[in-house]
Amino acid sequence: MKLVPLGDKVVLKQLEAEETTKSGIILAAQSKEKPQQAEVIAVGPGGNIDGKEVVMQVKTGDKVIYSKYAGTDVKLGDDEYIVVRQNDIVAIVED
Repeated sequence: MKLVPLGDKVVLKQLEAEETTKSGIILAAQSKEKPQQAEVIAVGPGGNIDGKEVVMQVKTGDKVIYSKYAGTDVKLGDDEYIVVRQNDIVAIVED
């Protein structure tokens, strides 16, 4: 089973939270903050959304940063995804 987003929606898979800080302190599970960085799994076709032409600027495989409270959490089998609108993505992370 796979998710196929519609319109300007993007399916993200959240990257794992850091286990330790940069200074080497190990974080307890409850103190780890949910990361806002994710990998793009699927991208909708864009098109005419609410009377505006939307061109999709992200592609599958991109690493992105998204708004903290954005999206809808979806669970398929053992995998968890976040479905967001493209305008909830604030940056593409380039290596």
